[in-house]
Amino acid sequence: MSRWLRQLPNLITAIRMLLTVPIAVALLRHQPVTTLWLFAVAGASDGLDGFLARRFGWRTEIGGILDPVADKLMMATVFVVLALLGSVPLWLTTAVIVRDCVIVLGAISYRVLIGPVKAQPSIVSKLNTLCQVIFVLVVIAEQQFSWLHAWELWLGASVFVTVIVSGIDYVLVYGRQAAEQSRLRHRMARDGGSNPA
Repeated sequence: MSRWLRQLPNLITAIRMLLTVPIAVALLRHQPVTTLWLFAVAGASDGLDGFLARRFGWRTEIGGILDPVADKLMMATVFVVLALLGSVPLWLTTAVIVRDCVIVLGAISYRVLIGPVKAQPSIVSKLNTLCQVIFVLVVIAEQQFSWLHAWELWLGASVFVTVIVSGIDYVLVYGRQAAEQSRLRHRMARDGGSNPA
């Protein structure tokens, strides 16, 4: 039974990934209230799966992959739909997606060529995620509350700045870890080669 319970956070994460579809549909149908409610459910599920994984030690390797993928999938989908609706500039959506692609491809390359990825979200990365969420919520809610429009410019600028800074930060982190692993391997090969057979 406990083996199945360990998969509960992963199940919640999978449900959050599936919520991407109704959220996109609600956006396309110009249903801001429904979209915000679905967003709230997705946010609650994100907090719940993380809590269960930490509280009961139900962390799994697949969960460590699914959780960030679910977050990036949802945000990328929302940005693309909002861009198609003309609510978000195309250049900002492009910046968000390019950053995520760089991070994902970097992580995959590191995993294949070097080993397990140990990079943790930095403060600026968490700030970027927060800025993206607030910006998206304001853009969606602006359909109901026009006074929020004044905040879009500043929030959009904060998203762009943190996207660039966090993207560079991830590249530097992966590069530094790759260099350290390379030096370690060379040292081990040198030391091993100098030992008598």
